[in-house]
Amino acid sequence: MRGLWLLALVLLAGCQHVAAPPVGADMRDLRSGEVLTAQQLLKRLAEPERLIIGEQHDNADHHAAQLWLLQSLGEHRAQGSLLLEMLTPDQQAKVDAQRQSQSVAADLPAALAWQKGWDWNLYGPIVRFALSQPYPLLAANLDDSEIRAFYRNPPALVGPRSNAQAVRNTLLEQVSESHCGLLPESQMPAMLAIQQQRDRRMAERMLAAPTPAILLAGAWHARKDVGVPLHLLDLGAAEAPTVLMLAEQGDAVTAAMADYIWYTPATPKPDYCGQMRQQFAK
Repeated sequence: MRGLWLLALVLLAGCQHVAAPPVGADMRDLRSGEVLTAQQLLKRLAEPERLIIGEQHDNADHHAAQLWLLQSLGEHRAQGSLLLEMLTPDQQAKVDAQRQSQSVAADLPAALAWQKGWDWNLYGPIVRFALSQPYPLLAANLDDSEIRAFYRNPPALVGPRSNAQAVRNTLLEQVSESHCGLLPESQMPAMLAIQQQRDRRMAERMLAAPTPAILLAGAWHARKDVGVPLHLLDLGAAEAPTVLMLAEQGDAVTAAMADYIWYTPATPKPDYCGQMRQQFAK
């Protein structure tokens, strides 16, 4: 079903009227608790200058929803830019070349030097749609060389909101949990620094991007209480971005984390920790 939705959305990318949202759409305003129709959500998301959409990277429903949102919001107002966590600065020239080309490369992932860590089957439809639009598609992440440098020498983070101890503690817990408790304590400060420097880079790029700007990023980067929104405010943004969180039924998401939520059906969870323990045991 998810694959069919992705295909249907791609086929409709050039049409003036987009399809209904993917099956299982449950949309709510987290601040008021109000249940929203798709059109009500679109109307509200079309208003802010900066919108962050948080995702679960391996959830096909989330990518189908993102593509639908990009198409649908384009009917409500002109888009200024789209930023992706999945693109790095050293890919930007390749992205720009594809936008300016008369025809998209036959092997687009190779032309973009797409990183294998991001499943092209999930992100490809979004990238292809964005490349066909008049607004820029922008890299929002760090290059690998920057990540290695931050790991060796974690920089001090400046900002009263993003550098608050409560924020750091929450992110340290997330870093530990995401590594299944197997990460040595000595590596925690460096991993925290990389997470926050990614947030800072996304905020910097979003602040400089033509508006209305949309950022697609992982849920932890999108969160209002620990992620990119705090960095935007620390960098001088006049107001916080609007955050829409894509989450699976049963996930705990509060108004402190996001403004709106779109619940999709729960999916089986791979045993990442089991796989990671096997790797550590080798």
